[in-house]
Amino acid sequence: MCGISALLLSNPQGVACVELFESLGMLQHRGQDAAGIVTCGAKGRLYQCKGNGLVRDIFDEKRLQTLTGYMGVGHVRYPTAGSSAHAEAQPFYVNSPYGLVLGHNGNLVNSVELRRFLDREAHRHINTDSDSELLVNILANNLQSLGKVRVNEEDYFNSVKALFEQCHGGYACVGMIAGFGLIAFRDPNGIRPLVYGRRKTATGYDYMFASESVVLDSLDFTDITDVLPGEAIIVTRHGLSKRHLINDRPFTPCVFEYVYFARPDSIIDGISVYKARLQMGEALADQVQRVLGTDHDIDVVIPVPDTSRVSALQLSYRLNILYREGFIKNRYVGRTFIMPGQEMRRKSVRRKLNAMALEFSGKNVLLVDDSIVRGTTSREIVQMARDAGAKKVYFASCAPPIRYPNVYGIDMPSARELVAHERSEEQIAEVIKADRMIFQRLEDLVYACNKLRPEITRFDTSVFDGQYITGDITPDYLLALDRARSDNAKNGTSIQSAPETIGLHNSFQSK
Repeated sequence: MCGISALLLSNPQGVACVELFESLGMLQHRGQDAAGIVTCGAKGRLYQCKGNGLVRDIFDEKRLQTLTGYMGVGHVRYPTAGSSAHAEAQPFYVNSPYGLVLGHNGNLVNSVELRRFLDREAHRHINTDSDSELLVNILANNLQSLGKVRVNEEDYFNSVKALFEQCHGGYACVGMIAGFGLIAFRDPNGIRPLVYGRRKTATGYDYMFASESVVLDSLDFTDITDVLPGEAIIVTRHGLSKRHLINDRPFTPCVFEYVYFARPDSIIDGISVYKARLQMGEALADQVQRVLGTDHDIDVVIPVPDTSRVSALQLSYRLNILYREGFIKNRYVGRTFIMPGQEMRRKSVRRKLNAMALEFSGKNVLLVDDSIVRGTTSREIVQMARDAGAKKVYFASCAPPIRYPNVYGIDMPSARELVAHERSEEQIAEVIKADRMIFQRLEDLVYACNKLRPEITRFDTSVFDGQYITGDITPDYLLALDRARSDNAKNGTSIQSAPETIGLHNSFQSK
């Protein structure tokens, strides 16, 4: 998962980098591996600063002063395709044609074919393993094939429409053409989020794009609107133009945004993340009663910070059980499920959380987390609760069991490293050493979001049910993904795997 932003100021003498820097800080939860900003001035010259690490570590006052210009693109990254190399920090830039910059959130599922096309037919050199570099080169090639000295809006829309047909997967993109303006588009299924807004000034309107609405709210932008699936938008100092280019694909935003990734104060596709998590807590409370009965012996509900807090609080209210904060979090440790190696993740949990014995000692505890991926974190947390004196430890997940890899922009591990892969709930409880494991039902999770916007009838739930909406995910693709994402592969150790250990859902059908 990544975070993207783009800003164009109506004043050509304005400085865009400061608010782009602020926007990346607000999107830091979406990527902690690398960050970058590219800006452009009135004369069309581009200025760049990017590197590995957190936003605050890469940008200081001196570096920001070098990023002159009234418009720019920003990006925070953790790797979903490629590596953590400095060369793969975004945004990406190609000088031909026109000076094109692109930042991307998501993942392409036909990158092998695109790489072959760019090499053999377009004769474009690809320097990294990042599919984001493929995207910017596909768009550049489409524009260059027009053979025009300068691009106009119609040329851009036609080039993006061609890109929609060429590039399969989940992607939200913001870009910039030197001396022209900002560009933005979202994949035809709308899997990855993207919003935009405007701000009235003395010289006209400033425009901004971002992965989440909280960025625009915080920077005083109004008229906040979602970029629609299959839609492309152009922003120049003369105004905004948009075109809906693809209309024949089902709208399926990623449900995991509401479970885990997005900030609770964001609104994505008209759905309040906060309200969705409240509804998840309501539904999970009902599931707890189905599993443990109405005469359960739970003494206290304790969330695993931070994402599950909203749901846990609503669950405790519905069950009329005491809610307490039992874990204190060190906020300067990154998210553990994307860390390489089980031992590294296990040690990180203890450094990240500390259990307060006074909330656990002698009690039957229900721990609530947003989801369970590898199970490493969950097992360590359960043990921490027992070490703090808990008599029983029940574990509830706001999400259903994650049994399949994500292919649309979330760097989850290989299928075999998912704790729920080919395991029952009882077996998962045994693995994480909990007295009972309780998962949200998939239909309840979907309803928690659908209830808030009934027009969206389907979400990308592929990590739970193995149904990949783009329809072009084969067992061979998943096998290659499994090999690339496994801890052994990341550590340089060879691994043997059979296609059937990964698997597609029985109801999978090609598009």
